[in-house]
Amino acid sequence: MAEYIETFKKVKSATRKLMAADDALIKKTLASLVKITLTEVPFILSENNKDLSLMDISEPKYDRLKLTEERIKSICGELSQVQNLPSPLDKVLDEKHLSNGLFIKKITVPLGILGVIYEARPNVTFDVFALALKSGNGLILKGGSDADHSNRAIISLIHRALKENGLPEDAFQLLPPDRLATKALLEAVGYVDVIIPRGSQGLIDFVRQNSKVPVIETGAGIVHTFFDESADLEKGKAIIFNAKTRRPSVCNSLDCLIIHEKRLPDLQELIENLLQHGVKIYADETSFHFLKPHPLIVKANTTHFGTEFLSLQMSIKTVSTLEGALEHISQYSSKHSEAIISEDQKNIAYFLKSVDAAAVYANASTAFTDGNQFGLGAEIGISTQKLHARGPMALNELTSYKWVIKGDGQIRN
Repeated sequence: MAEYIETFKKVKSATRKLMAADDALIKKTLASLVKITLTEVPFILSENNKDLSLMDISEPKYDRLKLTEERIKSICGELSQVQNLPSPLDKVLDEKHLSNGLFIKKITVPLGILGVIYEARPNVTFDVFALALKSGNGLILKGGSDADHSNRAIISLIHRALKENGLPEDAFQLLPPDRLATKALLEAVGYVDVIIPRGSQGLIDFVRQNSKVPVIETGAGIVHTFFDESADLEKGKAIIFNAKTRRPSVCNSLDCLIIHEKRLPDLQELIENLLQHGVKIYADETSFHFLKPHPLIVKANTTHFGTEFLSLQMSIKTVSTLEGALEHISQYSSKHSEAIISEDQKNIAYFLKSVDAAAVYANASTAFTDGNQFGLGAEIGISTQKLHARGPMALNELTSYKWVIKGDGQIRN
């Protein structure tokens, strides 16, 4: 444990030096990282292949673990977007002159040191570094063993970019992928300001239950889309197909289609393209009888609702009213992303107001719940809680604030 405390001390000391870096230097460093990354694509892919070779291709995590030249170029695009966003620091949130002559103002400042625990997602290493650097935060990463070769390759490129630009490498560290490192990070009171888990519900639950450091929960998505009585069939087919199949392994992918009973005659057409794409359907008793026999269609049981599939699987729930859909979502939602497909503006307004989730959609795919898609450059995660941040967490969500008070000798009576 002592070796980790020494690492944490180094990060804390180096993070103070980040405050001297202006936004121009931060932009220059991120530009350097993009240049280095594009030059080192073969190296990154070689290390990533070492990780991939140890994982079964049928694992839902395999797609998240896999890097390609195209994905790396996309990551670099996100890095450039973060680079060019306005700095979230030193924004004046409030200011006033008091009657006693004091001038006070409230300004944004970094959270401090972020501890990010994540699974087989090497892109996270890039994303959270860019966001942490841009927002002036130190960073301690704890990746999983599944992606360790990839993560170590990426952190070596990050350290090269920092060194080239005279910024402290010690402010950004990757811990070993073992349980002792996790325990040390979760108990790093006084060194780490917030823990952010990225991964399965199991990981998030473990972090929440064992951390002595404040936690922001992110990631787990149990996502529903309600096909209302008035829904447009063509819109519905496109939205549902995209939400389920675009990247089934990510947290914003569709897990449960809720359908109004009056639209059951359209259900077969609604899911036909899903079946052709290899999506396994768990249909409740009512909807099952409206579907043609198919090897990929089976009757649902209670375990198929409230499940984050992270793969080409999906459940179907039949309801008789909008309230029925809202009740089902309330019971099973992880408060990540929920959607309605409807042409009834009254129902849309009621759904958007009533559903308790970080992102609520009308007539659009839940695949858009993403920091980059929201114009935030990248994200450190999708927060499913309500305190401090909710939804895609990006630069502004990685800041706190402090009060600055200036006087001329005032004392309090």
